[in-house]
Amino acid sequence: MALDIARIRAGYPALAEGFVHLDGAGGTQVAEPVVAAVAAAMRSAIANRGNVSEPARRSGEVVAAARSAVADLVGGDPGGVVFGPSATALTYLVARTLAQGWGPGDEVVVSRLDHDANVRPWVQAAGAAGARVRWAEVDLRTGELPPAQYAELVGPRTRVVAVTAASNAVGTVPAVREIADVAHAAGALTYVDGVHATAHRPTDVTALGADFYVTSAYKWSGPHYSAVVADPRLWETMHPAKLVPSPPQVPDRFEYGTLSFELLAGMTAAVDHLAGLTNPGAGSGTVTGLGWSSAPSEGPGAGGGTAELDRRARVVTSMTAAAAYEDRLADRLAAGLAAIGGVTVCPAAADRCPTISFRVAGQPPARTAGLLGERGICVSSGDYYAAEYFEAAGLRATGGAVRASLYHYTTEDEVDLLLDAVGALLEMTDDDKESVR
Repeated sequence: MALDIARIRAGYPALAEGFVHLDGAGGTQVAEPVVAAVAAAMRSAIANRGNVSEPARRSGEVVAAARSAVADLVGGDPGGVVFGPSATALTYLVARTLAQGWGPGDEVVVSRLDHDANVRPWVQAAGAAGARVRWAEVDLRTGELPPAQYAELVGPRTRVVAVTAASNAVGTVPAVREIADVAHAAGALTYVDGVHATAHRPTDVTALGADFYVTSAYKWSGPHYSAVVADPRLWETMHPAKLVPSPPQVPDRFEYGTLSFELLAGMTAAVDHLAGLTNPGAGSGTVTGLGWSSAPSEGPGAGGGTAELDRRARVVTSMTAAAAYEDRLADRLAAGLAAIGGVTVCPAAADRCPTISFRVAGQPPARTAGLLGERGICVSSGDYYAAEYFEAAGLRATGGAVRASLYHYTTEDEVDLLLDAVGALLEMTDDDKESVR
């Protein structure tokens, strides 16, 4: 099913400002229903979770609705959805908690393709426990993370294999299931960073073999809030440091302090928005998604309607269509950059998300990004926290690269604007570049 790009773009208020947003990997623009849901939650009477008043019950409904929404997005169990302020914070929480049972001789496996948020927490937790860190290497000629190497990296003392579901630097989608099978055969857990991948393709944590899967809503049209998803039975085996009076049950015992109810309302609205990309009339994705005036049995998380029960299927349909559309745009961008003399593209695997890193000959990446920014084209430069990849590629010391990351609201015209602008930069004299600055 094709996407109605004009309709979709109309649902993102920030796009009306006229900038060309080509860094979805750094954070997407926010959909209007998300803005409305956050505002509605902040305008409504609400209290900390409990049963003593209607405002207290409302907050509990918001949390339950968000757990169900994230579970529908990634194919998980609502009872295994843990919320936190960022993927980095959640990964540190899981790493420190698991490391309580590690000691000398134990091992963790990390990859040089990953964002540092799925590297440093494991490296530091292993160091504190006296465990060993083993590294999966990127094939820099192809941009791939060869899965065959894991047979040698994973052994009987491996406790965790951490791997990305998609590179935020070059877009490569590793063979996560194949890697997970190797880990599970050795009795190890898998921690999958889905921050980049979730926005660009349908996700099924079971099919991936992910014991833990972390995702951030601001990469898929939502607010700055994150979740890590696991089987509730796995969470039950883990006991994080916590305050004595804080809830002892799963998943609540992993959530520090009072949750941000308004951002959770926004997360639910973001999932409903994604579910409606190909069929906006389906589902109960109201502007707020809060249902303040409904009786508790009819409120969010109750699963009382056919549309709510069908949200997972609608998410998969929408994200499948979005992936096909984005892949076509990425092919157009990759071919266009390759055709411009003086541009070097960082290699990526054939299976990739729509994220491409490149360098323009003779220009530091920050300079290229700044010159594009002066034209209203928003991209990123540097290592984007994919420090190990750019170090291995020998590019980090000289500024990394320029990143263009597409999203389902990107148009062919915007891709062409970037290509034209990059070509023009190569024709500019130094004096021209200084005048633009």
